[in-house]
Amino acid sequence: MARIRIRNEWLELHQFTTRIIIVAVIGLLLLLAVATRLFYLQIINHSHYVTLAEGNRLRTEPVTPPRGLIYDRNGVLLAENQPSYELDIVPEQVPDLHATIAALSKIVDIRPQDLKQFYDLLKTKKPFQPLPLRTTLSDTEVARFAVDRQNFPGVDIRATLARYYPLGQVTAHVVGYTGIISPGELANLDPAEYTNTSQVGKIGIEGSYESLLHGSMGTRQVETDAQGRVVRVVSYTPPVPGSNLYLSIDVRLQVAAEKALGDYNGAVVAINPRNGEVLALVSTPTFDPNQFVGGISSGDFAKLNTSPSQPLFNRALRGQYPPGSTIKPFLALAALNYGVVNPFKNLLCPGYFYLPSNPNPYRDWKRGGHGEIDLPNAITQSCDVYFYTVALKLGIDRIHEYLTTQLGFGEPTGIDLMGERDGVVPSPEWKRKILHAPWYLGDLVIVGIGQGYLLVTPLQLADGAAAISMHGERFVPHLLHAIGNPLSGIISDTTPRALPAVQESNPNAWKIVVQAMKNVVATWQGTAHSIGVGAQYSIAGKTGTAQVYRKRLGVFGEQDESDIPRQLRDNAVFIAFAPVDNPRIAVAVVAEHGGGGASTAAPIARKVMDAYLLQQAGGKVAVP
Repeated sequence: MARIRIRNEWLELHQFTTRIIIVAVIGLLLLLAVATRLFYLQIINHSHYVTLAEGNRLRTEPVTPPRGLIYDRNGVLLAENQPSYELDIVPEQVPDLHATIAALSKIVDIRPQDLKQFYDLLKTKKPFQPLPLRTTLSDTEVARFAVDRQNFPGVDIRATLARYYPLGQVTAHVVGYTGIISPGELANLDPAEYTNTSQVGKIGIEGSYESLLHGSMGTRQVETDAQGRVVRVVSYTPPVPGSNLYLSIDVRLQVAAEKALGDYNGAVVAINPRNGEVLALVSTPTFDPNQFVGGISSGDFAKLNTSPSQPLFNRALRGQYPPGSTIKPFLALAALNYGVVNPFKNLLCPGYFYLPSNPNPYRDWKRGGHGEIDLPNAITQSCDVYFYTVALKLGIDRIHEYLTTQLGFGEPTGIDLMGERDGVVPSPEWKRKILHAPWYLGDLVIVGIGQGYLLVTPLQLADGAAAISMHGERFVPHLLHAIGNPLSGIISDTTPRALPAVQESNPNAWKIVVQAMKNVVATWQGTAHSIGVGAQYSIAGKTGTAQVYRKRLGVFGEQDESDIPRQLRDNAVFIAFAPVDNPRIAVAVVAEHGGGGASTAAPIARKVMDAYLLQQAGGKVAVP
């Protein structure tokens, strides 16, 4: 029994010893694992975890560059930056986004469009990026938020620069405006450069030259507290400001042109024929671009967008009008180029024109006609019958070819603004494709007087007048005159872009057409002779009157303009350039429902040319 007891005790001692050894080994293995992990964390991966630890209190933030300024050619400021405040939210730092916004709306005015823009951006930006909820906060709103700032983690006020347009309506259609960046716009921009940018150019120069005006983003590394608020700036890389732009626009001329248009809806475009610089580009009525900075209210936008006068519509670029008789000098050049007329051979104008198998006459504007008349006098006196004949002799194919390939009608001029319309130079193919109808001789005849399907923009008319003044030499119309580097102060002029010259087979064509246009103003037979009275420089021009509705006329009948509602009266059109032998300005005027080109549009052009040619030194035109 004793031996059995001893054996059992030995077995128990052996089992206990074995268990002790196993526990010790396990303990050693666990200690070894801990030591290995500590070695990995503190030695091998030390730098990585130090960086992560630093990231809990250090944050790199983008710094928005100051937007470039915009000036006119004489240094008048057209777009500047003013100090402003923006309410930003970092979504990942906000516990309850909807509740936070609801609470904020009791402190600052948050409009429906602000919410829409915020949630649109929320879908495209990273949750750690600050998103603007409201821009251009008032000082009162900033003060109200500052009192309760501690109750809004992830929400902060950021000092920024807001766009301001000192001249307001005067250059709205040229300069354009900036607005809250949309998701669609953000998708087409460099995300690295627009991480912290809430505004982007929408239209006009602001939109066309966004890449130059924006600049390059800077960075700053900041130390933050537990709530993510900045304690101090650790490092700073300054942004590169956007370039300053100097436009070819002369504000004094812009004001004079807008004033000359008076209460007419319409457009005035003035170009320097020698380099294509646009000196004035006016569309009336206009609007205040400052309304759009920071987001325009839906009510204000609806009021602008639904107004019958269409103030948001840029008539100079997008208005498509029948040119009326202003097309006649261009058709005369085509007729001389193709040799279809003898310019000095008379044609009988009895005051009406018939097509074969058509009992309805095509009338001349002058009761009783012009009698025997040649090409130069047909331009000077604006004889419709002569140009009905010219159109027939040319045919629509040659008219289309010359107006499009030589003079650029029917296609954008290439001006450095967005949204330019093509205009229409009709052809049988165009009519079949667009209207699904055949081409008739009647369509061709009325093209000869700038009616029917023929449509041009005021910019195209001014560009065409500039080409005539330069005897076929052409340039791409442009608004950018020079680019200024805000850091170095260096201003670099842009280079005009020449176009292929108009090819004219008749060596005397330019002289004939230019002299005829000069006689429009200089002689008593000319349709615009009244604006030549007292002129201190020579003017070449051409009047045009484009029908808006078909008047109830017989062959010789006339209807008193005063009997027609204004909205149905003819559009008044006029093109001109001056001085004739040394052209410095080419002008196109369209006054909607202005009646006659001679009585309404021509005097407007004279005022514009006077403002440019006679008042450059003195600057008598007041800038508001």
